[in-house]
Amino acid sequence: MSFIKVEEFENRIANFFGAPFAVAVDCCTHGLELCLKYNNAEIIKVPKRTYVSIPFLAKKISIQLEWKDEDWNDYYYITNNIIDAAVLWKNNSYIENTYMCLSFQFRKHLNLGRGGMILCPNRKSYDDLKKMSYDGRDPNIPWRDQNISTMGYHYYMTPETAIKGLEKLDSAIKSKPKQWQISDWPDLTKMTIFNKLN
Repeated sequence: MSFIKVEEFENRIANFFGAPFAVAVDCCTHGLELCLKYNNAEIIKVPKRTYVSIPFLAKKISIQLEWKDEDWNDYYYITNNIIDAAVLWKNNSYIENTYMCLSFQFRKHLNLGRGGMILCPNRKSYDDLKKMSYDGRDPNIPWRDQNISTMGYHYYMTPETAIKGLEKLDSAIKSKPKQWQISDWPDLTKMTIFNKLN
């Protein structure tokens, strides 16, 4: 199946959010991981109330975890230019010169079951993150015909998911998103696992 539908979905999402580019990935957490690696982050600052996979990234990629008390709404920064925007759904809401990661998980406004998107600031970041998400390869050329020179991760969005996104997008744009509350997430610092990781 062709990856043209993935690119079409990327362009539609970038246009809706007002971002220069968007890279489709298999989930928001993997998008954040790619951005942290791409920007050589040394620390991740995580609100105590968020999704459990976010602080796990610190251990996974061997960077420092710092908790913060933040009553956030729609999105929050995990570094000075990387944003967890998993629950954000708002036209022209891209923040200039940042990496904003969206989620299309089953509870999100654009529900695809799984998937995410990295809104990114320029063509170079798009090309680099795209390759990283596709095992270091160009998705439009058979990998056996490539001399792969980029460290890659198996984090790409499939064409089937992108097609589902294109089918549901107009309806999602027309409908009102859920307003998430900070109380929708537990205090992660009270969980045993995070006491063990410190």
